[in-house]
Amino acid sequence: MSPDEFRRIALSMKSAVEGAHMGHPDFRANGKIFATLHPGERSGIVKLTPDQQQEFLHMNSEAFAPASGAWGRQGSTMVSLDLIDAETLGQAMTLAWQNVFRIAGQAKPKRAAKANKPFRKR
Repeated sequence: MSPDEFRRIALSMKSAVEGAHMGHPDFRANGKIFATLHPGERSGIVKLTPDQQQEFLHMNSEAFAPASGAWGRQGSTMVSLDLIDAETLGQAMTLAWQNVFRIAGQAKPKRAAKANKPFRKR
């Protein structure tokens, strides 16, 4: 798979746009990154959930690998472009795209209100 094919798949997602993040192309929907191309454009990342990541690792451990550190533990998954086909990448990319919409649709937890202390005149 070429970097242009990766780009085409990412940009085929509804409301997806290409931007840049830390010096390399990223793909966003709803203001959130769901995929990136690494410098040199030989690999990319799709932002999966940890469970989704495990499914793709089980399906094709040659093409998929967890990203390093905390990002990988949270589901960010490396994709080797020379080892992936368009259909499989399309499945992973679709899940990553859906994930950013699911996260954006969740309400942020409200902060606990501070207890109001009655005003005491001294």
